[in-house]
Amino acid sequence: MTDAANKLHAQGVASDIPPADRELFDRLDRQQLYQYIFMQVKNIWRVDGLYFLGIEKRHDMQEATDVDAECWRYMGKAEAKELKKFLGIAEPDPAQVLMLLRHTSWAVSHELKSFAVLADGSAQFSVDQCRTQLIRQDKGLEPHPCRQVREGYLQAFAKECNPKVMVETISCPPARTTDEVWCRWVLRWA
Repeated sequence: MTDAANKLHAQGVASDIPPADRELFDRLDRQQLYQYIFMQVKNIWRVDGLYFLGIEKRHDMQEATDVDAECWRYMGKAEAKELKKFLGIAEPDPAQVLMLLRHTSWAVSHELKSFAVLADGSAQFSVDQCRTQLIRQDKGLEPHPCRQVREGYLQAFAKECNPKVMVETISCPPARTTDEVWCRWVLRWA
């Protein structure tokens, strides 16, 4: 990405919802609001998948993965910064980093996921069924070797949350180590 793409900007967290939008959302009951939020998260991921497939088609899988990894490293840092401010958490421990991670569009987008705080104080997040990988399978495409993308995203996210928290990759394509989950990550003290 260009230097301009990595330059911080002033948009940050919206301080208030515009009145016309608040009126629109106020008409929805709680279940509809949840469905609306999840639908919009899926729409964001559709765009992500479509631009990835476009780059992959025009160039190759590695070029698409490299661009994707750059974008998601930026997103990891940006989301962590915004979520820390939004939820009022200054220097989260691994369990709190997991809680922040669960608020990201990436985590919310996975319907079948699991997470836990382990006895040693570390925290684990797993994607049991990956929507992206399953869609690629349905389209007859090879699995996406997403470790470069996800690892960079999660490392940037954890570092922005608290530089003392590190990410350990347990399983992620192309090094999927277990059939029970697509990917598994552990957050622990460095």
